[in-house]
Amino acid sequence: MTDLDLATTRRDIANALLTALERRHEVLDAIVDAENHAEAVSAIADLLGKSQLGAEAILDMKLKQLTKDERRKNQAELDDLNNEITFTLAQRPASSGDTLELRPFDPEADAELFALRTEDIGTAGDGSGAPAGDVTAEIKAATDRVDAEEAVWLVATDGDSKVGLVFGELKDGEVDLRIWIHPEHRKRGYGIAALRKSRSEMAGYFPGVHLVVRAPSA
Repeated sequence: MTDLDLATTRRDIANALLTALERRHEVLDAIVDAENHAEAVSAIADLLGKSQLGAEAILDMKLKQLTKDERRKNQAELDDLNNEITFTLAQRPASSGDTLELRPFDPEADAELFALRTEDIGTAGDGSGAPAGDVTAEIKAATDRVDAEEAVWLVATDGDSKVGLVFGELKDGEVDLRIWIHPEHRKRGYGIAALRKSRSEMAGYFPGVHLVVRAPSA
């Protein structure tokens, strides 16, 4: 997890907990009316306008966190994180990751997206830093690496929109993770959301292998 990813996650949770305490009677009613855990999380998120991550934290909150001392600590942490991070969830709503999904790269259906990434970045898709080659040849080479379980290429989607690409390349016992966000979808938080989602995805493809973010998300 990157420092920015960790700080953003902590801030989302701290902000959600404080808001829930301010509106605790409404939150309790929403929980009591819910049929199950998933419905309660959705109800809290909708009620407070918070991320699913924040709503989960509210539902799992311990009673000791209701005390004034714990609330002061939570506020102090939120103040520190607000000084550290310049954007808010409202400014970059996609950073919560609630609507972003990752799916395997399709060599045919997603070739145009990779071509756009190559034009934008100008380097090869394997993470070597070499100049970009023929797009078709690069996709074929990537497909071979994926089949050999040496790489994972994923497409980040939000509804019907393809918002970016996630590349995981196995090198020297580590997974190099790189994220590219489509120029039309930048500055909305998709990079952070993709980082959050990609950790569990890469752990599934490469269990027990250390994950390294080699470059910041675009």
